[in-house]
Amino acid sequence: MGYYIRVLGSQDPDIHINELIQSLSADGLTAKLEFDPTEEPSKWTTLDILNADGEPLAQLERNPVIEGELGQEELNEFKEDIQDCKPASGAVKWLTNYFDKVKVIYAFQMLNAAFENGNFEVVSNIKTKIWNKTKGILQADNEGFSNEEGYHILWQFSETVTGNWSCAVRNWLGKWNTFVMDLGDTTQRQDFQNGKVPKKAKRL
Repeated sequence: MGYYIRVLGSQDPDIHINELIQSLSADGLTAKLEFDPTEEPSKWTTLDILNADGEPLAQLERNPVIEGELGQEELNEFKEDIQDCKPASGAVKWLTNYFDKVKVIYAFQMLNAAFENGNFEVVSNIKTKIWNKTKGILQADNEGFSNEEGYHILWQFSETVTGNWSCAVRNWLGKWNTFVMDLGDTTQRQDFQNGKVPKKAKRL
């Protein structure tokens, strides 16, 4: 099925191909963006992302959240899938409510080349541009969801995950407490899943 990274936008503006190219250029990056020639460059539904050498990195789909369409079906699956995830009191409840205002889902199907030779910077740049334009949240398969600021809030990682990660949990006032935690530390992991800032985490 492949590995996907998604932007779930609360707004659904037209995003012209040139905006994405300009964003890449501003960071010193170049890429080739190909779409159906029968579509307008601001109304595309599928975009092939290739590096400067023409190597395919990812396929990007834009799916508006409309009843009976793929975007709504995907959102309904997310609502169901997260109910047994943690932290339950903070992230699951917040995401369930947030999903009601999602208007579009941009799904990046990542190809192997995207993770080689610095190519990920190209996909990441496009993802960030779309995220900022749609004022949304982020999702990645086998990882979880972020809040609107990009901090990770829901645990869907495998048991073997390691590394430092920027996360957030909701406090009793409904505000996000942000920190960097060690995903491989079982104690920190347990604290996060219980909706607490891990004692050994670095607060931000």
